[in-house]
Amino acid sequence: MAKILCIETASTNCSVAIGVNGKLKAIKEDNNLTYSHSERLHIFIFEILQESSIQLSELDAVAISKGPGSYTGLRIGVSSAKGLSFSLDIPLIAVPTLTSLASRISRSGLRVPMLDARRMEVYTAVFNENMEQVEETSAKILTGDSYREFLEMGRVNFTGSGAGKFKEICDHPNAVFLEDQLPSAKEMIAPAEEKYKLSNFENVAYFEPYYLKDFMAG
Repeated sequence: MAKILCIETASTNCSVAIGVNGKLKAIKEDNNLTYSHSERLHIFIFEILQESSIQLSELDAVAISKGPGSYTGLRIGVSSAKGLSFSLDIPLIAVPTLTSLASRISRSGLRVPMLDARRMEVYTAVFNENMEQVEETSAKILTGDSYREFLEMGRVNFTGSGAGKFKEICDHPNAVFLEDQLPSAKEMIAPAEEKYKLSNFENVAYFEPYYLKDFMAG
């Protein structure tokens, strides 16, 4: 019965969860627009371990949201995850941030997670209802014609911190906007458990976040 600590810091949401056998055991989150990660992350880890009555030494793996997303948030989260993995001698598992964000959508239709990348740019990808990726991850500059080929085929669900900026310029009737969603460690539990079963682990020494773009503060 795997006990996996999941860490999500790719956006303003500092989120930590513990999954036991693929099910949520405990979670702590704080969506602070000033990025509370450096202050909150280790406190949250300590609190959910206490809440779950699990010792650090009992963890079987640590999972990290690997990006894309905030450079600062990813750097803090990955550094903490690598430190725990190394010191506890347990595997490091990486979960793509946009995959877990897309999995928060339960409505029918395509799923388009969007993370704000400043101005009219977003980090994004496209998934179908079966969570198969049908358009690769990219940094996309939004225009009124973005995603038109998908929108002409049916409902497209847009979510994440970048969805609001597309809502302002997209008036297609097939576009559905779920703006209040951010990446959460809760959605990391299932894919982390699957990777654990397959021994799909990262090299702790060489693993780096998927920044996608060069450094931009925040």
